[in-house]
Amino acid sequence: MTSTAQTPSIQARSYPAESKRKVAFIGLGVMGYPMAGHLAAAGHEVVVFNRTEAKAAQWVKEFSAINPNVKHALTPKEAAQGAEIVFGCVGNDDDLRSVTASEDGAFAGMHAGAVYVDHTTASADVARELCAVARKQGLTFLDAPVSGGQAGAQNGQLTVMCGGDQAAFDRVAPVAAVFSRAFTLMGDSGAGQLTKMVNQIAIAGVVQGLSEAVAFGLHAGLDIPAVIDVISKGAAQSWQMENRAKTMAQGQFEFGFAVDWMRKDLGLVLEEGRRNGAHLPVTALVDQFYSDVQAMGGNRWDTSSLIARLTKPSAK
Repeated sequence: MTSTAQTPSIQARSYPAESKRKVAFIGLGVMGYPMAGHLAAAGHEVVVFNRTEAKAAQWVKEFSAINPNVKHALTPKEAAQGAEIVFGCVGNDDDLRSVTASEDGAFAGMHAGAVYVDHTTASADVARELCAVARKQGLTFLDAPVSGGQAGAQNGQLTVMCGGDQAAFDRVAPVAAVFSRAFTLMGDSGAGQLTKMVNQIAIAGVVQGLSEAVAFGLHAGLDIPAVIDVISKGAAQSWQMENRAKTMAQGQFEFGFAVDWMRKDLGLVLEEGRRNGAHLPVTALVDQFYSDVQAMGGNRWDTSSLIARLTKPSAK
């Protein structure tokens, strides 16, 4: 997958002075970089941390042009000092524990009453674990994974699924609105992560079905763009069809969420399913299909690359 750090489409916007907050953002990856950028564009005082310091410095250089009140810190603890809200988006459970609960983690720098909002797609167990750790320190932890991909982050159109305390959610929602089109409390701690798992289950099945449909159309010699234009107006319509079907037919897989990341997410889903007794036969099968794509060298292709198993000469 090709990722783009630069986000030239994010422009400064006018917000009331009383709405401005001191915030921090931990993790400037494909998603975090533009999400933090939207916070800067809204006029908030933003301190960022990234494991690779050069990327944090690059972010400050870019967004200081529209907001002079931005800077980067050398540790999550330093970034979190004085912040009312600390947002984070890192890789996995272990990364999340490291940037929050370690000696130099954000919790060590946060003042009583501050809120940590975790946008990582992680396990529900780690969300509950860190919620308990935060509570003991007088802090609040919200699990808040996102859907919408890199484009959604850059356009400020993410869907955010939250788990945790209602009062903390109410404090965070107006601030998070700058990078989201929906910011919804789903229940207690862990409910955000569980909702994201439902999202990934649905996507896995839809992308596999679409892959088979497009591959069938190609084998049948049909005009795929014309087919998609027709069937997307009926019951087969989906976001994946509207945005990925035509490029799938062209073998283009450089548009979003990488296969490696989807396999991480599906691993979380399948583990949770074993714990709670849910039967996920299609999800388990699609997870193995993504393993086939990895074996083809498609680790960083986006998730629509499932079709490659059905159309590439090496497909099994």
